[in-house]
Amino acid sequence: MVSDINKLGLDVKWQNLTPGCTIVGSCTAEVFRTGEWRVDTPEFIEEKCKHCLLCVPVCPDSSIPVKEGKRLDFDLDHCKGCGICEKACPFDAIIMKKGVR
Repeated sequence: MVSDINKLGLDVKWQNLTPGCTIVGSCTAEVFRTGEWRVDTPEFIEEKCKHCLLCVPVCPDSSIPVKEGKRLDFDLDHCKGCGICEKACPFDAIIMKKGVR
C-alpha cells in the first residue's frame, strides 16, 4: 500500500490509513508546521549573542538556523517552545516569553 502522506487529513477514511510501522514519505518534517503546539516562545536577543552556537545542537527540533557560522532567528514554524536553548545559552541571548505564540 502506498499513500501520499500529504493527503492524510482529518477527513481520511480508515481504509486509506497507512499500516503500522510503515514509512510512506520521507523528508516531511518541513511540511508539518508543529510550531502551533507551542505555548512559550523563545526570543533571540541578537545584541547579546556571541555566536558560540551552543544552543544549536541542543534544539530537539532543529529550529535554530545557522548561516556562515552565525545563528539566525528562530524557525517558529517548527519550534515547540521547550526552552532548552535558553538553558544552554551562557550569554542570556535567549529568553522564553510565557504564553506567547
